[in-house]
Amino acid sequence: MSRFSIAGIQMHITTHRNLEEMRQRMEILFHLYPWVQMVVFSELAAHGPALHAAQPAGGSFEREFAEMARHYDTWLIPGSYFEEKDGCIYNTTPVFNPDGEVVTRYRKMFPFTPYEKGVTPGREFCVFDVPNIGRFGVSICYDLWFPEVTRTLTSMGAEVIINPVLASFVDRPADLAIAQGSAAMFQSYIFHINGLLAGGNGYSTVIDPAGQILHKGNVQEEMIPIEVDFELVRRQRREGILRMGQPLKSFRDNTVEFPVYQAGFDRSYLNSLGPLEKPSRPVMGTKAAAREKPVDHPNAKKKAAS
Repeated sequence: MSRFSIAGIQMHITTHRNLEEMRQRMEILFHLYPWVQMVVFSELAAHGPALHAAQPAGGSFEREFAEMARHYDTWLIPGSYFEEKDGCIYNTTPVFNPDGEVVTRYRKMFPFTPYEKGVTPGREFCVFDVPNIGRFGVSICYDLWFPEVTRTLTSMGAEVIINPVLASFVDRPADLAIAQGSAAMFQSYIFHINGLLAGGNGYSTVIDPAGQILHKGNVQEEMIPIEVDFELVRRQRREGILRMGQPLKSFRDNTVEFPVYQAGFDRSYLNSLGPLEKPSRPVMGTKAAAREKPVDHPNAKKKAAS
């Protein structure tokens, strides 16, 4: 079997417990679309961007997620939650099978620094198999801006990238362009699922392995059931995107050793960009005036003479 149904859920997220609302959306989803086999929520759907809600793996969040997966007999990727582990806080996505078992966990490698302050980057890539179907990869939001992550996942065999998102900034159009470009570049389906309110500004998107948009979301709550075709991924990887470019094989066969990844690479330019921190506000008003040296108008002397 090569076809598999995945539903993204874009819903309103608060900075408090959202699990009851998640359960309600699943109830509606399976009433409308009982054929769905996997459900994906947005980043930090459980509690929004609230560091104080962090809890250890296996805690109450995961126990309730496990119950949802069992109840609806579905694979469940419940977005992510802040995980407390060894004195650090990670942005963690657990993956549950239909028996409610945790198959794997992924910890976000690229927290949105400096805005996602206090979150420790993960260091392990995450792929998992749905038996007799195919291989999935997991990344979280900003990870998608770093092609090294998606390249590694697809080089490990991932055919569908699940990418829960919490995106609400003015750079959202760039997010969407990167998601679409990544699907074509790595010949993968990408489920780029965002939240609303404290969970983002919507526009969840699903793209196929030729970079064609299958669903372009809006700024309302949405349920996005999409049937993916793993044979389409495999055929396009064998024969090329629309029987044209074969970027995975071209990368495999290229013999260039990229110096930027080598230990001795000169990082002086990158270091010259300064620290990774929020831009400061320009000084304004009387403080700014005091710092500026007065400049004579070129016609000042002529006006005075007249």
